[in-house]
Amino acid sequence: MTSAAPHETGFHITVEPSGRHFTAHSDETILSAAIRLGVGLPYGCKDGACGSCKCKKLSGEVTLDSHQSKALSAEEELKGYILTCRAHAKTDVVLESRQVTEAGAHPIRKMPARVLALQKKSHDVVLLRLQLPAGEPLQFHAGQYVEFILRDGARRSYSMANAPHTLSEPGTGLELHIRHLPGGKFTDHVFGAMKEKEILRIEGPYGSFFLREDSAKPIILLASGTGFAPIKALLEHMKFKAIDRPATLYWGGRRPEDLYMDDWVLDHLAELPNLRYVPVVSNAVPEDNWTGRTGFVHRAVLEDFKDLSGHQVYACGAPIVVDSAKQDYVAEAGLPEEEFFADAFTTEADKALP
Repeated sequence: MTSAAPHETGFHITVEPSGRHFTAHSDETILSAAIRLGVGLPYGCKDGACGSCKCKKLSGEVTLDSHQSKALSAEEELKGYILTCRAHAKTDVVLESRQVTEAGAHPIRKMPARVLALQKKSHDVVLLRLQLPAGEPLQFHAGQYVEFILRDGARRSYSMANAPHTLSEPGTGLELHIRHLPGGKFTDHVFGAMKEKEILRIEGPYGSFFLREDSAKPIILLASGTGFAPIKALLEHMKFKAIDRPATLYWGGRRPEDLYMDDWVLDHLAELPNLRYVPVVSNAVPEDNWTGRTGFVHRAVLEDFKDLSGHQVYACGAPIVVDSAKQDYVAEAGLPEEEFFADAFTTEADKALP
C-alpha cells in the first residue's frame, strides 16, 4: 500500500527493475534527490526540456512542475509517464527505469577554473581549456557535463570533451567546445571579452551520458555539431581502457566546417582500429567541394544498419536530431529503447519554448 504521509526523512522512491531505492523530500524533485544520493537515474537538462529523465510511474502520486510538451506529452502523462526532473513525490513512489546505474556517484563539487586557452575551431566554435585547482582532481565519467555559474546565478551547461585520464597530462586541462549563439549571455562573452587567465566558477559533474562498460554490444556514436564534444571524450576513454567493441561514429553538420575537429577523428582512426567514421553534411554548397555522405545524419545510420536490435546507440546534439534518432531507430530498426543513451543540447532558447 502506498504511503500518503511522508516518513520522517521524506518519501520512499523505488526504481524497478533494479530495486534501487532512496528517499526524496517533498521540497525537492525526485531527480534532485537521486543526484544528491548518488543514484544514477537517467537525465540531461534538469529543466523539463529534453525528456531524458522520462520514467514510467508504476505506483504513487507526484506533482509535476511546468515542462515542455516535447519532453513529456499529455498522452504520455495519461499513460503514467513523468519527468523526474519536474516531479515532486506526494506519496511513496515506484518508478520503472531500465537505465538506472550504479555509475553516477562521483561527488558534485563547485570549484574555480582558470581559462588556460581559447582556440577557434570554426567561425562559431571555440575550444576552451580550463585549469582546475591543483590537488583536488575533478572525478567524472567521460561524456558528463559541467555547469558554469554566472555572476547573476544563471547557469550554462557544457559537456566535457576529454576523458578524465587526460587531466593529468601537462597543459591539457578540462576541454569544452563552445558554439556561439548570438545574444547568448555566456557565449557572447566567450567570443568577445574572454581572455586567458580569467577565473570562472563551475559545478559538476552532471549527466547520465557515459559508456556502459558492462555491455559487449557494438556501438553507434551519433553526433550533430558540438554534440561531438562528449563523443570525443568517449573515444578517448575507449582508447585508454582498450575497449575493443566495434564502433561507428556518424558526425553531422550543415556544412563541412561544422565538422570542426574532423582532422582529430581522422588522426585517431589508426589508434582505434575498431572505429569506423562516417561524416555527413546536410547543406553543402558547390564551393564546399563535398564528396561525402549527405542528408540527415541520423538517417545515414539507418541506411547502413537496417537492424539495430543488437546495438547500443550513444547520441548527442540538437534535440531534433536526438529525438528523431530515438524514435526512428526503435520503430524502424528494432533498437531496444533502453539501449539508446542520449544527451540533447538544450539551449536557453530551447528551454523557453512551450
